[in-house]
Amino acid sequence: MRRCPECAVAIEGDWATCPLCETELTGEATPRPLPTIPLEFSRRLVLRVLFITSLAMIAASFVAQLLFSRELPIGPLRIVWLGIVSMWLVVLMAVRKRRNIAKGTVYLIVLVGLVCAYWDFLTGWHAWSLTYAIPIVCGSAIIALLISVRLMRVEVGDHILYSILTVLLGIVPLVFVVFGWVTHPLPSAICGGLSLLVLVLLQLTRGADMRHELAKRLNV
Repeated sequence: MRRCPECAVAIEGDWATCPLCETELTGEATPRPLPTIPLEFSRRLVLRVLFITSLAMIAASFVAQLLFSRELPIGPLRIVWLGIVSMWLVVLMAVRKRRNIAKGTVYLIVLVGLVCAYWDFLTGWHAWSLTYAIPIVCGSAIIALLISVRLMRVEVGDHILYSILTVLLGIVPLVFVVFGWVTHPLPSAICGGLSLLVLVLLQLTRGADMRHELAKRLNV
């Protein structure tokens, strides 16, 4: 059994650091005293919700194309496809790995954002990457996180992490608007509003459990 030299306590399980003071533990690891309960969810339901959401996003892009075709330098349908792919990747990553989903989501958005910005730069910089591409990708990731949380019944700690990530994904496009880097503020505003809506839904789902978990972690 591993021991913490600072707290002078024995710790069961395969912990690498002390859960109390985060000091590196000594000794041999032992099996966890409690079994790991696997998440139970319907993959068919997840795929069905993804498919319906994708169709709704495509329909919305056609409406945007009809209403703002003269103002948009690049067809919104093309960018919406990028958002749909990002949404599928985030949800499928959650279904397969179930760990480090937040980190994988951040890496995916940063990679897609950099590729779009570089493409925009090579074509003369029309700011479509900051105006449309990144807000759509962030909004799609927010929807993907909502689907993952509602259908996969994640733990409370992950629930808190995804809520924080939802807020950050909504803030990033709004920062572009504040600094005047976009040609049209509507996509960023929609992404920010979507972030707020999803955050409220997450709070309604397990708000009490999240507040209780935060109180324990912050020693309140």
